[in-house]
Amino acid sequence: MLIRHRKASDVAASEITPKSLFMDRRRFIQSAAMTGAAMAVGPYALANAAQGGAKLVGVKPSKWNLESLNGEKLTPYEDVTSYNNFYEFGTNKSDPKRYAETLKPRPWTVKIDGEVEKPGDYDVEDLIKTHELQDRVYRFRCVEAWSMVVPWVGIPLADIIKRVGPTGNAKYVAFETLVDPEQMPGQGFAVLKWPYREGLRMDEAMNPLTLMAVGLYGEVLPNQNGAPIRLVVPWKYGFKSIKSIVRISFTEKQPKTSWNMSAPGEYGFYSNVNPDVSHPRWSQAKERRLGGERNVFGFIAKQPTLKFNGYEEEVAAMYANMDLKRYY
Repeated sequence: MLIRHRKASDVAASEITPKSLFMDRRRFIQSAAMTGAAMAVGPYALANAAQGGAKLVGVKPSKWNLESLNGEKLTPYEDVTSYNNFYEFGTNKSDPKRYAETLKPRPWTVKIDGEVEKPGDYDVEDLIKTHELQDRVYRFRCVEAWSMVVPWVGIPLADIIKRVGPTGNAKYVAFETLVDPEQMPGQGFAVLKWPYREGLRMDEAMNPLTLMAVGLYGEVLPNQNGAPIRLVVPWKYGFKSIKSIVRISFTEKQPKTSWNMSAPGEYGFYSNVNPDVSHPRWSQAKERRLGGERNVFGFIAKQPTLKFNGYEEEVAAMYANMDLKRYY
């Protein structure tokens, strides 16, 4: 499917500025001027993400913006930060915001190991400080058939992969979330087998769309959204975008993933957004956009689900010879 691109002049201001701090171009220019000063303390504000509001500096606008999404409206900040799946803090959508203040995102270390030339324990600041932060507006589709349009800030995962140098045996990239029931009280319950695990095939990890996010709406990533660093893979269902990452491993064999381990008949390794492949308990053909307009009955209207979440042009070639109903 081809994605039609609209000119910036075709996008109404009301569509691109639901939160002025993010889309105010003059603020971006000011941020760019501040980049040199920012590098003295790291590429982004050293603040407790649970408090929110810490402005990211030195952020470069990218080609993945609202113009590339045909001017779709951003999901309101309050919805993005208060309606989350993060079972480490509880199974209700409101639990992460309610309980995530116990997470301590600084200091934070990410272990990189496996089939890689430069293994080690990397401070999260050091891991990204040599790379340019980018703002990227992505559709974000969850398996429960609700979706968002989120302005993330981060760096391409490919940049980190190139830096640490995977060996020729590295075919997959595996990720793990922090395990600490004191910081993450939901881990006191056996909802899943902790730690939360996810994985990508190497070509998926290297795809230009795949992002390691450290912020959203131009601000430091809130705890409930996966502080201090999380994965964002916009053509896959949301549970693939693992949060609060503490380990990245390069493997020769396909890694185990949490939801596939828990319910293999419902959640596959690939989990690409596909309206033609239903979840065993509901259809994936349509979705509701969180924060969208409500009808007279108070419900958000459904809209068609896009194959690969609308990113078919960028990712379909990776699955050209695969049966997507079998490899769901």
